Amino acid sequence: MLFSILDNIGTIAFAISGALTAIEKRMDIFGVLMIAIVTAFGGGTLRDILIGNFPVTWLTDLSNFYVVTGSVVITILFRKVLLKLPLSLLFFDAIGLGIFTLIGIQKGLLVNLHPLVCVLLGTVTACFGGVIRDILCNEVPAIFHKEVYATACMAGGVVFFAGEYFAFSRDVIFISTIVTIIVIRLLAVRYSWSLPHVKVWGE
Repeated sequence: MLFSILDNIGTIAFAISGALTAIEKRMDIFGVLMIAIVTAFGGGTLRDILIGNFPVTWLTDLSNFYVVTGSVVITILFRKVLLKLPLSLLFFDAIGLGIFTLIGIQKGLLVNLHPLVCVLLGTVTACFGGVIRDILCNEVPAIFHKEVYATACMAGGVVFFAGEYFAFSRDVIFISTIVTIIVIRLLAVRYSWSLPHVKVWGE
């Protein structure tokens, strides 16, 4: 039950994130819906392909489409309010990162993958939808050049398996993982934390 609720919350967060990005790019309604869909489903689709889970999750559960569509409608209706809030896009994106990282890790454990691979799978699940979103919106994907992004997901993965090692309750592990990722991502933007850039010779 908790897992299903988290999945829906993550889907809503990423759908709103994608819709807001598309609205900022002055896309039409169809474009806003498509960007919301790829943002919400992109990471999970790649994850399912990598672990051989066919058909991929969103093809077998139409409720996901209803959740995304409803999120897009709400975002369009309240777009003026959301776009005036400077951290709205960042906040929804951070929530999606936290929840989808957790879901990806759990999916990896279900097929008995190594913890390190589970963390990577969680990172892919969380980040790949945003990569597709940014590419379609003619932006360099945030994961490659902005403040700490994928690294926050990996840190959350470390927290998850630390909680498993010390035998904390499932709810504590889930919440700690999600909160860790959200907090790191928000702090990274607030204080401009980033990984070192690769410099060209002579710079």
